[in-house]
Amino acid sequence: MPSSPDMTTALDPGLLDALQHQVAVFARRAEQTRLGGTGQLRTSMDRAAYLLLNRLDREGPMGVKALAAGMGIDSSTVTRQVAPLVDTGLVKRTSHPEDGRAVVLQLSARGRARLEEVRDSRRQLMAEVTEGWTPDERESFCTLLTRFNSALSARQSGTPPHAPHTQSVPTS
Repeated sequence: MPSSPDMTTALDPGLLDALQHQVAVFARRAEQTRLGGTGQLRTSMDRAAYLLLNRLDREGPMGVKALAAGMGIDSSTVTRQVAPLVDTGLVKRTSHPEDGRAVVLQLSARGRARLEEVRDSRRQLMAEVTEGWTPDERESFCTLLTRFNSALSARQSGTPPHAPHTQSVPTS
């Protein structure tokens, strides 16, 4: 939904410019490093694979349509992104328990172990990048970034904006 001129002029344009610039810099840095972690695992899993594996780990087995809907992407994109994960044994395709014709995607034991390796590496990266931060600063940053991402997601899906509130922060 486009913003009205009144909405942006009522806010500090200099601050909005600084915010959009910092978001652009963050996106570039994130893409350059892929926020992949530290050591040998630094760039060992691309963003799409990480997000798909993470979702299957957190929410359990599901079909392509449910996975796509939950991630806000097209089913054909999920199918394309899942194929190499199946080929490498990180994800298993199984028959739906109630409809044998439907396919369910499930994180394999190998996928779960690989995901945990990458998570550990990324946790180490986050610890290093925020080394001088207090626990409250880390929590505040995570809360605000979660809120920012939720607002972007809602805007892309056409969902009306919600009143400001604190969202829960995932712990793993």
